[in-house]
Amino acid sequence: MVKEEVNMLSECSEKYREYFSMLESELQKLFGLADEAKAKGFDPKKTVYEEIRVSKDFAERVECMVGPKGVAKRIRELSHMQRAHLAFKIAEEILYGGFGKMESEKAAEQAIRTGTAILTEGVTAAPIQGIVKVKIKQRQTERGTSKYLSIYFAGPARSAGGTELALVVVLGDYVRRLLGLDVYRVSDEEVLRFIEELRLYEREVSRFQFHVDDDTIAYILRHLPVEVTGIKTDPAEVSSFRDIPTIETNAVRGGALRVINDGIAGRAGKVWKVIEELNLQGWDWLKNIVVAKNEEGESNYLQDIIAGRPVFSFPSNSKFGGRFRLRYGRARNTGLAGVGVHPATMVMLNGFIAVGTQLRLELPGKGGVAGSVDTVEPPIVRLKDGSVVRVESVEDALKLKDQVEKILFLGDLLVSFSEFYENEKPLVPSGYVEEWWVWDLKKALKEKFNGSLEKFSEAIGVKLESLKNIVENFLVVKPNPVEALKISLNLKVPLHPKYTYFWRNLTLKEFFRLREAVLNGKRDVDFEGFTKKIVLGFNPEIKSILERLLVPHKIFEDKIVVDEEAPVLAVCLGLNKNLKESDFQDGNILRVVGEAAGFEVKDKYPFFVGARMGRPEKAKERKMKPPVHVLFPVGLAGGSQRNLVEASQKVVEVDVVKRVCPKCGTQTFNPICQKCGVKTVIQGFCPNCGKTLNEDEDVCPNCKTEGKFYVKQFIDLREYLEEACKRLGLSFPTLVKGVKGLTNKRKIPEPLEKGLLRAKYGLTVFKDGTIRYDLTNAPLTHFKPSEIGVPIQKLLELGYREDYKGEPLKNPEQICELKVQDIIIPEKCGDFLVKVACFIDELLERFYGLKPYYNVKTRDDLVGHLVVGLSPHTSNGVLGRIIGFSKLNVCYAHPLWISAKRRDCDGDEDAIMLVLDVLLNFSREYIPAQIGGIMDTPLLLTLTVNPFEVDDQVWSLDLCTIYPQEFYEKTWEGIPSKHASNLIDMVMFRLGKPSQYEGYGFMHNVSNINIGIRENTYKKLETMMDKLQSQMFLMDRIEGVDSRDVAKRVLNVHFMRDIVGNLKGFATQAFRCKKCNQKFRRIPLKGKCLKCGGELTLTVYRGTVEKYLEAVRWLAKTYKIEDYYRQRIELVSDEINMVFTESIREEEKKKTLTEFM
Repeated sequence: MVKEEVNMLSECSEKYREYFSMLESELQKLFGLADEAKAKGFDPKKTVYEEIRVSKDFAERVECMVGPKGVAKRIRELSHMQRAHLAFKIAEEILYGGFGKMESEKAAEQAIRTGTAILTEGVTAAPIQGIVKVKIKQRQTERGTSKYLSIYFAGPARSAGGTELALVVVLGDYVRRLLGLDVYRVSDEEVLRFIEELRLYEREVSRFQFHVDDDTIAYILRHLPVEVTGIKTDPAEVSSFRDIPTIETNAVRGGALRVINDGIAGRAGKVWKVIEELNLQGWDWLKNIVVAKNEEGESNYLQDIIAGRPVFSFPSNSKFGGRFRLRYGRARNTGLAGVGVHPATMVMLNGFIAVGTQLRLELPGKGGVAGSVDTVEPPIVRLKDGSVVRVESVEDALKLKDQVEKILFLGDLLVSFSEFYENEKPLVPSGYVEEWWVWDLKKALKEKFNGSLEKFSEAIGVKLESLKNIVENFLVVKPNPVEALKISLNLKVPLHPKYTYFWRNLTLKEFFRLREAVLNGKRDVDFEGFTKKIVLGFNPEIKSILERLLVPHKIFEDKIVVDEEAPVLAVCLGLNKNLKESDFQDGNILRVVGEAAGFEVKDKYPFFVGARMGRPEKAKERKMKPPVHVLFPVGLAGGSQRNLVEASQKVVEVDVVKRVCPKCGTQTFNPICQKCGVKTVIQGFCPNCGKTLNEDEDVCPNCKTEGKFYVKQFIDLREYLEEACKRLGLSFPTLVKGVKGLTNKRKIPEPLEKGLLRAKYGLTVFKDGTIRYDLTNAPLTHFKPSEIGVPIQKLLELGYREDYKGEPLKNPEQICELKVQDIIIPEKCGDFLVKVACFIDELLERFYGLKPYYNVKTRDDLVGHLVVGLSPHTSNGVLGRIIGFSKLNVCYAHPLWISAKRRDCDGDEDAIMLVLDVLLNFSREYIPAQIGGIMDTPLLLTLTVNPFEVDDQVWSLDLCTIYPQEFYEKTWEGIPSKHASNLIDMVMFRLGKPSQYEGYGFMHNVSNINIGIRENTYKKLETMMDKLQSQMFLMDRIEGVDSRDVAKRVLNVHFMRDIVGNLKGFATQAFRCKKCNQKFRRIPLKGKCLKCGGELTLTVYRGTVEKYLEAVRWLAKTYKIEDYYRQRIELVSDEINMVFTESIREEEKKKTLTEFM
């Protein structure tokens, strides 16, 4: 049962208390229903609480996860401390006996596990399975016996995150000092072994997040004060530096490798920042890694280019124009790594950016998901007729898409200040944007007209209503060219950004060449003296200058025509002034334009940012490979589909839990005895001494051997299936997919009835018994009812009584602030969850004999129902509530909810599950026994999101409605981002106050969060050749990309690497039995499977090796790649032909002796 109370939250308004109480009340009802179902005895446990713990706070999560007993109370007492300080303080108290006396080694392990749990908010598997053990080792040195600390890591350590991984090592050093142990001294042999292991892992297993050179790895290992080691995580073994006495395995130790490579090396800057805050000694050497890393440059995003995923924008230091302009700010659908792109840009890029698509960025961070923001600068394109157009809407983009010849400017990339702060990047110069311009305007108005728009309106002859709109809605309403000029000429404020061209892209000579051409051209002037139209004879040089300036113009009857923006161009060229090129020898083009215009013209395009496509957005049902309906073993009897129906044709023998009926003594695997209806009990035995063990005796009390609770049993599947069908009232099925064997510790299967019902609804199960839907995380702080398809009345029932300005909610176009645990899911996800809800209702009614709960018919009926959100690297679900649906392939959620799952919005996806599915069907007993099995399971459930206890990345989320003018000015100083943090309203400044949950601001409104591309083109293209050609043809159209350079990168990084790797894989492949799937490194002498006698087949085929050859040759020919690359392609082709000799083909043409004669 849920026993926690909402008042544990540090601070929230009465409105939010009511909201949290509503969630808690609904969850209590679901717990009660699930407990009633589990009491029937059909599941591994009799209560939900035995399976899932609802955590009060992160202190309770830590104690539940790793202990020691009583630590939760102490964590709450020290809750005022920062997370890292708290982890080190608790570790110290454990060592000093604050939670009971322990031996040094045991105390060290407990301190490190508990500290790690605190660092990771008690939600990841790292403290339990990521840290295997902590040992105090001895080794002989010249000075005698040395005692040092050794930490053993395993694969799940990566779930902690790079910074926390490194801090575990720092924590280990702190523990070492408190225990008085010596500094670990690594040997040369151990260093060389580690480096070889690292490179082997990269070649054979997986790539790391960062590529760190050998010298840096060696430098780190020689300075580490504790040993970082681990257990075998993968079968690949080192070929040299084997059998080292201090390293227990010759195989790769993936956990230890990631700690060093992605933790200490990859996150050196962040780790050093924490070390400085903690004032720890002995880690000064880490600063050298920080410096080395900063000197590497910012173009890492181009290192791993993949075929089919275009580069949109080259790095900021490249010679190419027309790229993404970096713009500071946050829209209501960006932030927490999510960035904003104009929806017209999405269309112009042929749909290779959709809402939710991951963009890999040059800076400030490694990447983020794209959101659609139509208040930023749109793209500018050249059409096939030569016209240059600013594409300001999706409708215009769709009309013009097929007429585009070149994309001259991609538009803005909206990036929040918090991304620079979080990634510790210095600020880069801001372009002159509307937000900055409006500050200049208000300041000038105050100085000259005492802030009176009425007086200013009279002075310049512009309607007052128009001026008010321009000032109040400056991101949406722009002045027309004449209004913009009147404002600047009268107030001497810089020209409005819309009409500020890319002057810095011209030389002084080109400016005067354009000026001369316009002076000699034809101009129409209005009654106020402003130029209405400019007509120039076609001149390629002038055309090129206008394009590089990004001035919209048309080509008509072999003439260049500038009409709408002619007044601005004429004034900026100073046509009525006597300007000489010789007067401006400093070459400052903006000073020239300012002199010509009579007012300042700012730099609109000071900084462009590199970007390429990463992963496409995802919204898809989670399926195991291969898909499974029920966690029930069939061995080899079910065929390739593991079909229980096919297996039921004969009795199967499988490893399954041993249960005994206490009444009649029958041995079975069923929780209920089929003969007498009594609850059976699990019975184990000691494999060493044979002693019978009770269900709660994991270890033999006699010989301390781990007990075994399963045996081989013969199962008459036909009988069990018929009985299950009869119980459910279903006809006998044709296909129900099980598993070959169970992976959980006690081999406990699911009830067959659950699989039958899942099969009926076309649903599959995950490893822990739940049904999941994976969705890309996307941030959202505000929404309109019209965007999510929910009536106002329903929203009022859910607690949305007013909009974000405090006005009563009456209109579907009003903007509401999203509550912290509410989510908006894709429509197709809603349709999927309807099937899940129907499955659960039938399960309740037909299997448990209870009343159905959901009673849904359409996805609209799911509004208000609870879900669990879960990240794959954690063991802690977060309660959420569905409030609506979008037409996109993302899960829109509050940044705090996403952070509670230890996620951001950099392109990763998480799962959502209906709460009742989790409560009824999840069991700890189903979790795979191997290390890492507890990852991605809802062992704990967070009832209410406390901002103080989520991943601290969200604390830097900016909440401004507009950045102050001082901020824009400081960006030109290139100051560290933390020096500007006092200018920005961020979550961290609201912690512990009611405003930590509500009253969030945003700078950029969006007309509709559903606009833009909904599904990435990459997902629609079927073949790699289609993907590659679409990628390259698009990049040919983008001014800011060198297609030939990308072609070479794709060849090197993707194709050649894959071809060579597949060729090697073919030569070293295993062989597979077609019948039982048993694999052999070499073909047995008898030529058949040694297990079942089945036919053997290849696991790597010729087609796999050759699949990219056509694409490689096309790329090399089309983009005239240098001889080096072409020769390399031919060498690989020759090698493939040598491997697949003509004799292989001849076998297909075997002739009889008669035919041969």
